[in-house]
Amino acid sequence: MNPTGYRYIAQHALSGEILSSDVPLTDVEYGPELNGPGALTATLSPRFAHSRPDIADEGNVLIYVERDGVLRWGGLLWQSTPEDRTLSLEAAGWSSYLQRRHDIHGELDGRGPYVYADPCQVIRDIWAYAQSLPDGSLGVTVDSTQSKAKVGTPAEPLHFAWWEEPVLGDAVDDLVAAAESPDYTCDTQWGSGGKILRRVRLGYPRLGARRTDIAFTSGINVINAPAIHRSADEFANTIIATGAGEGRSRRRHVDSVRDGRLRMESVLALPDVKGTDILARRAAAERKRRQLRGTVEQISIRPDHPAAPLGAFQIGDDVFTQVSTDWADFAGWMRIVGWSVRTGGSEGETVTVLLERADAFHYGAADA
Repeated sequence: MNPTGYRYIAQHALSGEILSSDVPLTDVEYGPELNGPGALTATLSPRFAHSRPDIADEGNVLIYVERDGVLRWGGLLWQSTPEDRTLSLEAAGWSSYLQRRHDIHGELDGRGPYVYADPCQVIRDIWAYAQSLPDGSLGVTVDSTQSKAKVGTPAEPLHFAWWEEPVLGDAVDDLVAAAESPDYTCDTQWGSGGKILRRVRLGYPRLGARRTDIAFTSGINVINAPAIHRSADEFANTIIATGAGEGRSRRRHVDSVRDGRLRMESVLALPDVKGTDILARRAAAERKRRQLRGTVEQISIRPDHPAAPLGAFQIGDDVFTQVSTDWADFAGWMRIVGWSVRTGGSEGETVTVLLERADAFHYGAADA
């Protein structure tokens, strides 16, 4: 029997037929991620898998996770592997499908090349092209978000050359890789009439927001003693920021303080920044960030604690995090870059939240 409040649904990827509205999955772990598909792992009993082989038809079945009537996750089944007396399943969110799709026409069948193009529009064009070919549609919609970021120039347009067989998933990854690029995540919701909506959410200048209504705190809703990572490789009290230009004409600003520690330097390359004042501001911010030692990469939280219940936070949110261990303490704003939920087991439902320092991100244009 599924843990209380959970239901797992299987759907045929092409026909849309609901193959089962209550798949008896066990050992389920699922979750989304920032600028990636997210993942699900689970097991299925051999008796059910043998009687319903269509449920575990890898590459042709969509799996959904419903918690208390709300769809929390959806994706495409990629692996079904017999292991001892269970069938192990692995699925990934909607953008994983683009890793198995190529531009076979070139320029996304006439949508490119791109000069000073909004990467949000290019991402929409990639999905439109992928889903326009026979048997190639997952029914995914992409947000209408627009950004001020630009890709491609008259000298170097963004091309999709058919003879290079470009992987569409890699192209999306490249479009969201730069600091000033938009963010994305994969999402699944119930629509009207019981229809399942598959969506790629875009955010610019970011996904998520700084949250003052929730928090992660040891002794309250953080249930483990997370590792607080400290490394001299990440520390710097001197930042050498470089901007636009080449050779001797390249703009440069050095921001340095004496703080009683050995001088440690780091180079911040900002080739699109032309203003010396902007370069100085970015260098100072980077130096202050690197002087703050320590970070927490993941925490385990109580899923229904009012301080930050599951469903209250989103991918990309900044949450003030305070953790204490026998070795060190840490407090600061952390950005949620993913989470995974284990739906059952001896400890019941558990949530592991993946974090990165919020001050490590720069939003909007490089020269902002």
